Amino acid sequence: MFAPAWDQSKQPDQWKAVADIISQRNPAKIAINTSDLYQFGDGMTLSQYEKFVAALPAPLHARIVSGEALAIRWLETRTPAEMEIYPTLMRMAHRVIGEAFSRSVITPGVTTAEQVQWWYRDRLLQLGLDPWFHPSVGIQRKGAKGMLEGDEVILPGDLLWTDFGITYLRLNTDMQHLAYVLKPGESKAPEGLRQGLANSNRVQDMLTRHFAIGRSGNEVLALTRAEAAAAGLDPSIYSHPIGLHGHGAGPSIGFWDNQKADPRGSGLIAANTAWSIELTNFAAVPEWDGQRVDFRAEENAFFDGTTVRYLDGRQTEIILIPSGQ
Repeated sequence: MFAPAWDQSKQPDQWKAVADIISQRNPAKIAINTSDLYQFGDGMTLSQYEKFVAALPAPLHARIVSGEALAIRWLETRTPAEMEIYPTLMRMAHRVIGEAFSRSVITPGVTTAEQVQWWYRDRLLQLGLDPWFHPSVGIQRKGAKGMLEGDEVILPGDLLWTDFGITYLRLNTDMQHLAYVLKPGESKAPEGLRQGLANSNRVQDMLTRHFAIGRSGNEVLALTRAEAAAAGLDPSIYSHPIGLHGHGAGPSIGFWDNQKADPRGSGLIAANTAWSIELTNFAAVPEWDGQRVDFRAEENAFFDGTTVRYLDGRQTEIILIPSGQ
């Protein structure tokens, strides 16, 4: 598929061989795989660097630069062929989440959060799919503090959360959805919970509206947070590129533990990139006596340079799980 550049029978020393090739081509810049910011552009070891520099003619040393930008742009760019299959991958993941958050998997009063996690793993084995991280399942409950996990039994009236991602054809998904376990006699989730998800959808809209070529992740974060604050919302934004890696190459837009500018968000947004639009908005729920609830949302999307579109839609309604038979 390609012509080899190194003939070991003629030049047994590959470092000398690569130095000869570079000298013959006499480039203005010699980009190497090093970066002090992104792991995606930092694959050259110290010993490799030392051997490379030792073999390279001294006059060329000043031309050595980091290949960080090349590595990041190559890894973050999604090809037309990849984008033909990516929506199908998202649809598969959505369907598995829909199955997990159903009575076929969850029996209120019996099933634990951890059992749903392991159901995911079993289901992916059946489907021949790989998880790119261990699925998370959590419970928020009226009167309970924080996220309940592990051997906690799922009960009617609980708000369930999942974080789930799969790998297929080298591409990754990463999504978070919410479900509500109906109490006997209920046909929908309480209005306060439904409004909570709607508020997270509003923050998603604000975030994607600020995407622009050449705008840094830090700029998008600041613009979105300012708009959300003006609307009386209380978000935490931690969106990231996705593709060949789950947390992919490219500028991040906030972190769960840092809602201010970060060096990892200094990179510029480019066209033809895929994203996990990941965030939460906190809101007081009247039906839960004003309890502050965490409405996490995450969907995968594609930025074509002009607009951001979700690859298989996004969650706008809380999944309902009946409590009866």
